[in-house]
Amino acid sequence: MTVVGTRGATLTEGRADFPTGFVWGAATASYQIEGAAQEDGRGPSIWDTFSRTPGKVAGGDTGDVACDHYFRHADDVSLMSELGLAAYRFSVAWPRVQPHGSGAVNARGLDFYSRLVDRLLEAGITPYVTLYHWDLPQALEDAGGWPERDTAYRFAEYAAAVYARLGDRVHNWTTLNEPWVAAFLGYGNGVHAPGRTDPAAAFRAAHHMLLAHGLAARALREAGAREISLVLNLSPVITPAQVADPGAAPSEADAEAVGRIDTLLTRQFIDPAVRGEYPAEFLDIVGRNGGVEHIRDGDLAIINQPIDLLGINYYNPCVVESGPGRAADAAWPGSEDIRFCPVDGVPATAMGWPVVPNGLSRLLVRLSDDYPEVGLIITENGAAFDDAVEDGRVHDARRTDYLDGHLRAVHAAIADGADVRGYLLWSLLDNFEWAEGYRRRFGIVHVDFATQRRLLKDSALWYREVIARNGL
Repeated sequence: MTVVGTRGATLTEGRADFPTGFVWGAATASYQIEGAAQEDGRGPSIWDTFSRTPGKVAGGDTGDVACDHYFRHADDVSLMSELGLAAYRFSVAWPRVQPHGSGAVNARGLDFYSRLVDRLLEAGITPYVTLYHWDLPQALEDAGGWPERDTAYRFAEYAAAVYARLGDRVHNWTTLNEPWVAAFLGYGNGVHAPGRTDPAAAFRAAHHMLLAHGLAARALREAGAREISLVLNLSPVITPAQVADPGAAPSEADAEAVGRIDTLLTRQFIDPAVRGEYPAEFLDIVGRNGGVEHIRDGDLAIINQPIDLLGINYYNPCVVESGPGRAADAAWPGSEDIRFCPVDGVPATAMGWPVVPNGLSRLLVRLSDDYPEVGLIITENGAAFDDAVEDGRVHDARRTDYLDGHLRAVHAAIADGADVRGYLLWSLLDNFEWAEGYRRRFGIVHVDFATQRRLLKDSALWYREVIARNGL
């Protein structure tokens, strides 16, 4: 028996076939893999500074060497080819291109990305370029960072410079990766670079990142970019009862908690980018946390540039309920009287994140229903586990199970009408996992950080089969 979904996904006797042309790939980020922190004119980023601050990163780790991808990228592209990847999402390090965040372009920095793009194309792999994955030039942070409006304009200039060098060969461009994380973990609770703890600054940073997105998207489009996207970390916001029973009706107080957190996580970013407006309830929250004076007339028109894809980074649901008397979480200014709940009764990754694949289905269907004007692509999805090399192999069955479950969730969403165009697994390589240092491994390729030896994990061999058959 064959069941055909509305967008071409099929289920045949237990086999899940994805639509023709579905894009299979993997993703990384510059500071997490490149290393070469002081090579060829690269300037310092906020993560160079933050990782050198005692107590900020587990083990005192830094990205100085990471996966040494800057010098080993040819071998890494060969691995991608061996896996059959059709697409590779990577980010450009702004301080490699403009060491001081503005002014003259460092040709040697752009040369690296040009070589990488050429190798990818020679291997038949489509490059997906992300212009900002959190490594802000330290010079711009010294001038105030993302809470300052000028940073958005500097970003647009940087985006234009990268496009001028790579735009003849790169057709898929992402402006920003996860502005919620960069703003609210970087400036709200301070667990990410630059490590500031100021709710008002976090809201200003988020707005200026959206402004940067709009300015850069406009510049890219005017220069001829074919496909432009914005990548957000998104989760369905649900109550504890809804983890197991999506149809469970929340109380009025719980429904208010869910709506408020969804506004802070999702609508704060999608509504301005796609609809050119902030939700009224969001503006009320910002008004209580420093004011809205930084949102100027004309900003939303700039932010609301046409985008072709919305990138979705999904790892787990966000589970909340009413919690009268609770103070706002530092990462969630405006979340007073809300309790963030653990998820019981499901497996968890090494990050402590609950494994709830059907949360991804719910999210994708909701996004296609609410924002039908933009296509979707999974730009990150994966899991960290405590992998070990045994007899020359890494038997990471839990990661394979995680990926299998989430891909089935994507397939179910497509069958239910979600316009999902591709899946870019996180991550190709074990790497520097931000404040967790090197102790958390997300890769389907094991990296021995002492020797830089790469080893395909069992999950990589499994993923190669998925790609080859275009399904499960």
